[in-house]
Amino acid sequence: MRANTILETIGNTPHVRINRLYPQTHEVWMKLERANPGGSIKDRIGLAMIEDAEARGILKPGSVIIEPTSGNTGIGLAMAAAVKGYKMILVMPESMSIERRKIMSAYGATFDLTPREKGMKGAIDRAVELQAEMDNAWIPQQFENQANIDIHKKTTAQEILRDFPEGIDVLITGVGTGGHITGCAEVLKAEWPNLKVYAVEPEASPVISGGSPGPHPIQGIGAGFIPQNLHTDVLDGAIQVSKDEAFEMAQAVAKEDGIFVGLSSGASLAAVG
Repeated sequence: MRANTILETIGNTPHVRINRLYPQTHEVWMKLERANPGGSIKDRIGLAMIEDAEARGILKPGSVIIEPTSGNTGIGLAMAAAVKGYKMILVMPESMSIERRKIMSAYGATFDLTPREKGMKGAIDRAVELQAEMDNAWIPQQFENQANIDIHKKTTAQEILRDFPEGIDVLITGVGTGGHITGCAEVLKAEWPNLKVYAVEPEASPVISGGSPGPHPIQGIGAGFIPQNLHTDVLDGAIQVSKDEAFEMAQAVAKEDGIFVGLSSGASLAAVG
C-alpha cells in the first residue's frame, strides 16, 4: 500500500475473532479500530468533520479548530489538523488521560482543561466560550455533527457488510458521541432486519438506561447526557458495565488473545458476557 498522506490510511480496519474469552457457542469478532494511524475509531470522524467543513466553506486557511473531547477524537482531529495546517485547541476535563494529552501535544495541539466534576458538558460550554473570543474559530461539535454519523455509514458499516456477507446476529459497542452506533445500526439493520444492537455504558453513569449521570473512569464512553448523534430508536437495549468489569476484560483479552485494548473496549467485551 502507498499513501500520499497518513490520512489515506484511515479505515479498512480488520475484524479479529476472540477465541479464548467466551464459550465455544459464542462466535465473537472485534473490529480493531486501534489499527487506524491515530490509534482509534475517532480518526474516522476527525478527518470526516474537517473535510465536511472544508467542503462547506467553513474551514479556510488560518482557521482555528476548537473541540471538547475526552481524548481520542482530539487525537484524530489533531492528526488531521497537522496534515492540513490548522491550529488545534482541545478542551477536556482535567481527569482525562495524561498519555493522550502527550500524543495530542506531539501533533501540535494546545489544551484548555476544565473541572473534572463538570464532565464533558463543562468542556463543551468552555469550548463555546473560547469560540466567542475568536473571529476564525470552528467547533466540529462531534456530539451533533452529522458528518460523524455519515462517515460510519460510508465506511465502518460498509466494512462490516464486506467482511460478514452472511450477516451477524448482535452488534455491541460503547457509546461516546453516538455517531458510530447510530451510523452502523441504521445501515446494518436495513440489510439485516433481525440484527440486535446494544449500547454499552458505564454502570456509574447509566443515562441511556434512564439513570443519572456520574463521574466514571471509562474514558471514551458515557458522556453523561444523550447526544444528538445517538438515535435511540435504533437500539434494542443498553448494557451497563462497571469499571472493574471493563478493566478485567481489557486485561483478559490481552493475556488470552494477544489484543491490547483500553477500558472502553474492555467494557464492550464485558457486555458480551
